[in-house]
Order: sequence, then C-alpha cells, then structure tokens
Amino acid sequence: MNFPHFSKLMVACLILFPSFTGCISEDKSDNELVILTYDVNALSDSMISKFENSTGLEVKMIKVEDSGSILSYLIQNKGVGNVDLAIGLDNTYLPTAIELDLLEEVSIVQDSISGRNSSSQMPALGPYDGNLATPFDMGFICLNYDSSIVDGLNFTIPTSLWNLTEPEWKGKVALPSPITSSPGRGFMLATLDYFDWQNNDDDFSNWWTAMKDNDAIITSGWSEAYETHYTGGYGEYTEGYIGDAHITVSYCHSPGVESWYNGNWTKSASLDIDKTAFFQVEYASAIKGGNSENAEKFIEYLISSEVNSQMPVENLMYSVLEGQNLPEENGYRFNSIIPSNPAVISNVDIGKNMEIWLEEWNEAMIKSE
Repeated sequence: MNFPHFSKLMVACLILFPSFTGCISEDKSDNELVILTYDVNALSDSMISKFENSTGLEVKMIKVEDSGSILSYLIQNKGVGNVDLAIGLDNTYLPTAIELDLLEEVSIVQDSISGRNSSSQMPALGPYDGNLATPFDMGFICLNYDSSIVDGLNFTIPTSLWNLTEPEWKGKVALPSPITSSPGRGFMLATLDYFDWQNNDDDFSNWWTAMKDNDAIITSGWSEAYETHYTGGYGEYTEGYIGDAHITVSYCHSPGVESWYNGNWTKSASLDIDKTAFFQVEYASAIKGGNSENAEKFIEYLISSEVNSQMPVENLMYSVLEGQNLPEENGYRFNSIIPSNPAVISNVDIGKNMEIWLEEWNEAMIKSE
C-alpha cells in the first residue's frame, strides 16, 4: 500500500537522495521487460513466472522505496530508455509524470475497469481516464483509530479534525509526512478539501500548525506511523514498536486487513469524518523510450480478472475491476468502510498546486519553532 509540479529544489533533492536497487543495462533485449516499482506484493514470483511462460518475455525489476521514488527515478533517467514499465505511481504523483512527458500511451481496453461503463462508489477511472496510465489497485486513505482505547470513555472518538488538536490528543496522533509518503500526501489533500468545505476562516495550514503544537508524531512514511507508533494494528508484534499513537493515517480498509489476518478480530477502526478521506488509485504506465509493446502485454495481464481480482489478498488493496469487492472471509469486508463523504480534489488541481500546498504544509510545520 504505497506520490504535481515540483520546484527545482524538490527535483534536485529527489535526484540527490535516491534509493534504488537493481541495475539494468541500457542495451536491453527485445525479449526483456524492465519494470520499475516499489515492493508491490501482487508482483509475486509465481505471478511473474506465469507471465514469462505465457509470453516468452524475461522480466527484470528495479525496486525503489515508494511511489515518490518511482517518479524520482524516472526524472533522473528520462530519455535513457532503460525502463519499459512503471508500476506504482498514484494519482498524487501521476500529474507530474504526465507534465514532464515521462509516459507513453498504450492501447489498453479499459472497459472492465470501474467507472467506465457505470457509476461506482470507487471509480478507478475517476481521477484519470486516459491512455498514459492504467489503474491496477485503489483504496481510500483515512484516519484509523484504536477502538480498544478510543472508546468514548478513555478517549473521545473524534468527530472533527479540530478534536485532534485538543490536550486529550497531545502526542497521540501519528501522521506520515506528505513530502515523503503517498498516504501522507493523500491525507494532506483531504485536509485541504475539509477546510475548504467548512467554508470559514480556518485554513488547512492552521490545523497542521495546531497539530504540530499538540506534539503530533510526523513520520517519514506509512510504515513508521502504522507499525512503529500506532497501537491499533499489527505493529505491536514487530521489532522497534513504540506504541504511543492511538490514531494514524492508513486506509479505510486497513481494519478489514487486520481482521482478515486475525481470524475475524481487530481493534482498529476507521473514522468516517466528512471530507477527511482521499481516494487513491495506483497505476501501471509504459515509459517513454522503453518497449511499450512489452509493457502493454504486462498491463493487460495485470488488469486481467485472473490477476486483478486477487488484489485484496495479494496486495491488500481493492481490485479496480467492475463488480469486484473485498472478500467476506474473516470480516475483511465487514470491517472495511467506504467513506460517506470523501474529499474531492481533481488531478488538474493537484498538478497545478501540489508544489504550493507542500510549501504551505512545510511552513505550517515550522511556524511554531
């Protein structure tokens, strides 16, 4: 489960501090497919082997840390032609990749993807409906809370974002940074829409400053926030667990994942506060200068019913196919919510304003220092 318009400084930072594994020669064979991705669980050895056996192509992988690192690598290697396919850019990073002309159009039939032929609560084609990127998984980013502690007695269940700035929540909320985390970026976008929707003098940056003053735990990524700090998830069984936050940013179906792994039991739940959830879609895109024909074959395989219907169990995200849902087993679907009134921010606005919003967020977080 894992990022606009970048300033020159931001692009420089991305290039200066890459974290890439796997080196690919520029002299690629026509029978090779080079995929740039982060640690997408759905790209299992068996899944890759089946594709190789059916197509005769040899798949090679370049693994990076996250969605933002994918974009960084593509920027650094623009025009090199050493990558055919990128898997893992999401709708907060896609506008930048399109603007920088990093992606190649492909002829993929997307009629089976949700949002094309019918209305849907989760239209995978909603954020972007074009030939430069094909959805492969999706989910709503939102606040999760530990219901064994946040029970209305020990801690009050929040009904607004301002509740989290109260003394009760001092040092008890873990939020991944929008600069280095795609879930963090999605949640920041939701806070923008939340305060715009409130239609008063409050600004999203004022709330973030108040959270900083209330000792919110800002982490570099989702894993640190969820596994290290959050008391409501599986992190308590992992090395390095601290457990000092009862609310964090994750996915609205993360409690369902917890339940599915724990035999229909979870203490984690999602907050359904209006305009605080962000719909994230992750994409597969052919890369300009690469072998788009081979990339297209893999994208078609990735969105096939055989592969994509298994996203909830293989990649712990929703399938993008029309008519698919989360499994009912072990409370997976029961403990997963679809937010009643999620945030709405267009890809156009994200592309135009992301740099400005990130600068405003950064200023808000240092305002009280």
